[in-house]
Amino acid sequence: MSYSAQNIRNICLLGHAGNGKTSLAESMLFLTGGSDRLGKVPDGNTVCDYDPEEQKRQTTISLAVAPVEYNGCKINVLDTPGAFDFAGEVMESLQASDAAIIVCSAKSGMSVGAEKAWKYCEQRKLPRLLYISKTDEDNSDYNAAFATLRERFGKHIAPVVAPIWDADKKVIGIIDVLQKRAFEMGPKGERVEIDVPEDKLSVLDELYDALKESVAETSEEFMDKYFSGEDFTYAEMIQGLRQGVKDLSLFPVVCGSATQGLGTRMLLDTIVELLPNALEGQPLTAENEEGVTSPFVSAPGALPTAYVFKTVSDQYGKYSYVKVLSGSVKPDMMMVNARTGETEKLGRLYAMKGKKYTEVKELNCGDIGAIGKMDKLKTGDTLCEPRKVVKVEPIPFAEACYSVAIAPKTRGQEDKVAQGLNRMNEEDPSFYWVNNSETHQLVVYAAGDIQIDVLVSKLKSRFNVEAETSPARVPYREKIRKKVEKQGRHKKQTGGSGQFGDVWIRFEPNPDQEELVFAEEVFGGSVPKNFFPAVEKGLREAVLHGPLAGYPLVNLKATLYDGSYHPVDSSEIAFKTAAQLCYKAAMPEANPILLEPVGELKVTIPDSYMGDVMGDITKRRGRVMGMNPDGEGNQILEAEVPMAEMGSYAIDLRSMTQSRGSFTFHFVRYEEATPQAQEKAIAEAKAMEQE
Repeated sequence: MSYSAQNIRNICLLGHAGNGKTSLAESMLFLTGGSDRLGKVPDGNTVCDYDPEEQKRQTTISLAVAPVEYNGCKINVLDTPGAFDFAGEVMESLQASDAAIIVCSAKSGMSVGAEKAWKYCEQRKLPRLLYISKTDEDNSDYNAAFATLRERFGKHIAPVVAPIWDADKKVIGIIDVLQKRAFEMGPKGERVEIDVPEDKLSVLDELYDALKESVAETSEEFMDKYFSGEDFTYAEMIQGLRQGVKDLSLFPVVCGSATQGLGTRMLLDTIVELLPNALEGQPLTAENEEGVTSPFVSAPGALPTAYVFKTVSDQYGKYSYVKVLSGSVKPDMMMVNARTGETEKLGRLYAMKGKKYTEVKELNCGDIGAIGKMDKLKTGDTLCEPRKVVKVEPIPFAEACYSVAIAPKTRGQEDKVAQGLNRMNEEDPSFYWVNNSETHQLVVYAAGDIQIDVLVSKLKSRFNVEAETSPARVPYREKIRKKVEKQGRHKKQTGGSGQFGDVWIRFEPNPDQEELVFAEEVFGGSVPKNFFPAVEKGLREAVLHGPLAGYPLVNLKATLYDGSYHPVDSSEIAFKTAAQLCYKAAMPEANPILLEPVGELKVTIPDSYMGDVMGDITKRRGRVMGMNPDGEGNQILEAEVPMAEMGSYAIDLRSMTQSRGSFTFHFVRYEEATPQAQEKAIAEAKAMEQE
């Protein structure tokens, strides 16, 4: 069925892992006939957690779309992971959503995941409501959970649903505050209306008065009516609450149990009545061909524009998930990819529900769908009508700061690993990988160890290659601190013409330039000029392996100042070898030292963790350079830390700050390593040689 933009709601489910987002999406689908059974995460049969990895781990790993049809509206529900390693999927969903539902558990209230979700919504200025889940489970406490929200957000919280609980504080029914009606679940899971319990009448009146006060603050007309003692009509209450939600001054709170279906219909009513439609959402920023940026205003009658917010590859092909920002798109339509400037013919169009794709003839403005087999399309691309080409703002993926080396268990399968990572990177741009020619390792950069673990698991299940991970090697350097002069003499007689090369070279530190500086001061033709390039080539090859641990030698000046030659036996290869012998003889006497890479670390943390984080940086041989507030109640701690000490920092910081901390780390320069660090690095290098 086709829906106009006014009747489309694009909603993402956000919150901590395990709080019931996938179960809530399942409940919405089942209630509205979108699925014929109520799937359960532990059973591995939900619509949204369809990937084998998700079913194995019983947690959401990637964004899934579940369209729900209710009361003449299409609600595109975007189910997202709660695990912080997969925050990239959350970023993709935020780019396609016009509002969010932050799911909080009745057992924990405002958890870290909910805090982060709130922060993401604040950054995007995204309207949102809060859903308190698992109200029927043991050890749940709706009052305590609601108190954490009220404490955090004060009067901005607007409870439109109130729970009814029994003597054990277990929720057995709900009250619709706006309509002053109460419901409980019948024996077959149906919603049954009941009288509002006597002990809840005063609570209902109190909540209704609070909602009236909130509505009054949304306009002068309502304010006058409120102070004159007049009551608001239901339509006026909805109008005022909608305005408050749009202005980000009100955040409705609903509650329920997804597994029981309790509160799901109320949630759907709240979504349809209070959350913005596809034309009212916060517009994305777009850049036109002249480089001017402005908000992109969605309009059904405008030229077609679609934004690719996710890419999925499976055994059947590649699907580009799009949100239609304006106009409507149809198969075979010619559209320009704003990133490449190339015109591409659209493939078939689909509506997706979990892993199920249903072909459609058109995607209307505001709707979400998929385009099949568009091999050149990437996540973040904008498809435009040739007459109006704009580039929508990129998805703000967090920087990948956790790195490990990855290699196949069976030699010779390196290409299969690289191809698998390439395919998975199309689906998940939040990680990347590089083939480090210096350390001879393929290094993957991701958000954390769980994301890496999933990538390794998918390499085996999808690409049939077993891989193992190890710590990424640190690219050390070496340098000398003393001037040394040495002779290098290569003489070899094997019958017939022999080999002869003889050089005297002065090696000295050259702090001004990292690369080798070669000079010559040969007088009297003791070494003919035509052999100078061979000497230089021999040295350039030699400095790739320093004397201490085999790391590249830097900051070196080598001056050829004397030598001798044989008119018949001297050759370029002989002088190249002589130069390398000279280098090997000189280096141990030149007082070599190891240099280690040092990076700039910026850690964003709440004040309460400052002491622990600073102490940890000191243990890592780091130097704290200063701190600055970030304007959001956090401090940005700046420090310089040796790269060798940062291998596990992503995991350790998460542990220290209960996942509230984040960081970036960038290489700055090389510094002389301490004796202990040097000893450790040399021992590791020797151990690698023996492998």
